[in-house]
Amino acid sequence: QKPILLQGHERSITQIKYNREGDLLFTVAKDPIVNVWYSVNGERLGTYNGHTGAVWCVDADWDTRHVLTGSADNSCRLWDCETGKQLALVKTSSAVRTCGFDFGGNIIMFSTDKQMGYQCFVSFFDLRDPSQIENNEPYMKIPCSDSKITSAVWGPLGEFIIAGHESGELNQFSAKSGEQLSNIKEHTKQINDIQTSRDMTMFITASKDNTAKLFDCTSLEHLKTFRTERPVNSAALSPIFDHVVLGGGQEAMDVTTTSTRIGKFEARFFHLAFEEEFGRVKGHFGPINSVAFHPDGKSYSSGGEDGYVRIHYFDPQYFEFEFEA
Repeated sequence: QKPILLQGHERSITQIKYNREGDLLFTVAKDPIVNVWYSVNGERLGTYNGHTGAVWCVDADWDTRHVLTGSADNSCRLWDCETGKQLALVKTSSAVRTCGFDFGGNIIMFSTDKQMGYQCFVSFFDLRDPSQIENNEPYMKIPCSDSKITSAVWGPLGEFIIAGHESGELNQFSAKSGEQLSNIKEHTKQINDIQTSRDMTMFITASKDNTAKLFDCTSLEHLKTFRTERPVNSAALSPIFDHVVLGGGQEAMDVTTTSTRIGKFEARFFHLAFEEEFGRVKGHFGPINSVAFHPDGKSYSSGGEDGYVRIHYFDPQYFEFEFEA
């Protein structure tokens, strides 16, 4: 089955994200463009223009009214989803690496990089209080001195965030007090991506140590490990089946030295319970940087180093196979 190919970026994709209903797909890349597409046919709905550097992260709130983006131009921006108008601009002292809305869409969090002598911080803003954005004064700022945060997501009910670090550590930070609730280190290298399950009970991490791991959201208990022979850049959990999709490949800088045939640029499907690989999907001409399942579980998308986003609809056999299994 031919995937839908989305061509809207000139540089490698950094993150792709569906909204909650799944009718829209947001894509950001190492160019300043933020694109939004209809996921059903791949038609481009529009762009959010304003960033001047690579955009690292994107998120849409619960009812898809607002879009949040974080960029290497040292800013985090809030957009009106429908009109593309910029509603708020938060300036930071270093690049914004990861961002997200809480469950209710009222509180945003983002983390900044440790660079140019600045420390890594996680900042929390309450959008119901406009003065916080105007004065650039978050109601809470958590410093992370040891190792910078490379990926972070909200936990269930917006009570805490789960942060993955360059060192391979995972933390939970309370969104109320900012204290560190728990800390574990199951990965040996940098965590590239964290995504939660549809019901927010579990999350999956993708790491440079060639593995993706499944954890319990609340206790951070390590449940499963999915092994590959290349760094994993992104991993997502199917909302309807016990399936996991992993995207990865070599480091971008090593890509030119190997032929595409051995590049291992496929999206790889694993069974959640048995940790066994059961399928691969080829297509990208470089490492896959971000993968996401459609909220209805009938399709998935991948964004690659080649600047393309591919939307794949599963064959009817995929569903029959799973129900028989």
